[in-house]
Amino acid sequence: MSTQTTTPASPAASENTPDGASVYLNKRRIIVKRFFRNKPATIGLIILSLVVLFAIFGNLPNKWSYDDLDPFAAGGEAPSAVHWFGTNVAGADVYALLVRGLQKSLMIGFLVGVITPILAALIGTTMAYFGGWVDKIILFVLETLIMMPVLILVAILMNGRGGGWFTLAVLLIVFGWMGTARLIRGLSMSLVQLDYVRAARYMGIHPARIIRRHLVPNIASLVVLNVTMGIWGAILSEVAYSFIGIGVKIPDTSLGLMIAQASTMLETQWWLFWAPVVTLFFITIPLALINDGLRDALDPASLSAGTAS
Repeated sequence: MSTQTTTPASPAASENTPDGASVYLNKRRIIVKRFFRNKPATIGLIILSLVVLFAIFGNLPNKWSYDDLDPFAAGGEAPSAVHWFGTNVAGADVYALLVRGLQKSLMIGFLVGVITPILAALIGTTMAYFGGWVDKIILFVLETLIMMPVLILVAILMNGRGGGWFTLAVLLIVFGWMGTARLIRGLSMSLVQLDYVRAARYMGIHPARIIRRHLVPNIASLVVLNVTMGIWGAILSEVAYSFIGIGVKIPDTSLGLMIAQASTMLETQWWLFWAPVVTLFFITIPLALINDGLRDALDPASLSAGTAS
């Protein structure tokens, strides 16, 4: 007499409905459920969403625009009922400047943080797929860009283009993809040798389709993590470049520019400094929490987010 044993479904791949039936989850739903079971990551996502909403709609109840000057509050006025976060030396409303600066910093962060990892993934997988002279040429360009004095080049190009936020974002993308692309190239070298990739090549499928459907999805978790880290790094880069005078410039503003302008008046006009600094914390800390949550959700061996059952 023989007995037959069955292996129960993995709790991370199914969930029970109210009637007791099991519903199998695809990989995307598993990752989403694991992410939202991470309370710090969920709180970080909520805070970041509120910051983005504040950047979009925050100045609607304010009667002052970022380029308005109040002659009666010139010289720097402390926070009051008229100017909620006070004014700067020129008489501009700090609250309106903060909303405008937050908009620009977030636009730079999201633009660079999203485009750079995608560009690095496409270039890195292309290098690994074609190899040979294609790999050598792109690797030469990559190594050349890494060795360039980025700070000096950004300073020259920003001064030549007038210091616009879009120019800074483009420069951060141009000089920011190389390290991730080199890492992805190394990871993709083994993927190119997999049987289904080799079979697709023998069947004559276009290389762009093989790269898009077979290589990029296999390094998607790394790309996703680099998006959050890229947003974080781009915002901090904007703050650093603007602080030393080669980032966003007047008449526009950003968090970095506001911090730079207020750095010499910390003791006399403290509101000019702490408003952008506190706002910067409300961006970077949630991004760090989200990045930790994504890393745990994408790692099948991690138990910090629980299971999907």
